[in-house]
Amino acid sequence: MIETKNINFYYDSFHALKNISMQMHVHTVTALIGPSGCGKSTFLRLFNRMNDLIDNTRLTGECLINGRNIYHSSVQVDELRKMVGMVFQKPNPFPKSIFENVAYGLRVNDVRDKTFIAHRVEESLRAAALWDEVCDKLKKSAFELSCGQQQRLCIARALAVSPSILLMDEPASALDPISTSKIEELIYSLKKDYTIVIVTHNMQQAARVSDRTGFFMLGELIEYNDTKKMFLNPEKEQTQNYITGRFG
Repeated sequence: MIETKNINFYYDSFHALKNISMQMHVHTVTALIGPSGCGKSTFLRLFNRMNDLIDNTRLTGECLINGRNIYHSSVQVDELRKMVGMVFQKPNPFPKSIFENVAYGLRVNDVRDKTFIAHRVEESLRAAALWDEVCDKLKKSAFELSCGQQQRLCIARALAVSPSILLMDEPASALDPISTSKIEELIYSLKKDYTIVIVTHNMQQAARVSDRTGFFMLGELIEYNDTKKMFLNPEKEQTQNYITGRFG
């Protein structure tokens, strides 16, 4: 369970998130939609504390994972990020082999058992629907893969350290339609094992992959509901206007 209670977030004096309260349930896909600059990526980055890396920011309210406030002083950020994986808008493989890209997180966390590492690499590549395409070239550079394969490799890298939550910030926006379809199929299959939160500008994608959708506007959560209801019968006029293309 992920829950936020009265979250407010500031970049210096700019009020980027305004009193956001919502719950995201285990083994579901939650999509965050809204126009550029509405706060959805800032909100996503709360859950692995990536906003901590930005100077002059401030947070009020509570951000809870399994009932624990992840901004409490007792929380170890490195441990949190093992539990909460992240996939970015553009594929960002490391300048290493395919194998070492996936093994990276394990090695950083002092895992030395070669058999275990090999098992997790294969398991993660299979979970990312990439194993059959790369199993005979694991020692080759990750940069030899196509853009879509690189993004699935980044997903495998995130899965290797056994997170329970996967954050995705527009994971298919840089991909062609075929690769996008593969990523969407992958998201759908992964939710049986992970809780997934995805930011997307593509409303059709949100409708296809998510169980619930949150619509953000100017830092506010305008509406949060079951995806089907959100797209077929939204409660708020602002949501209706955005979904039908009247603004945004």
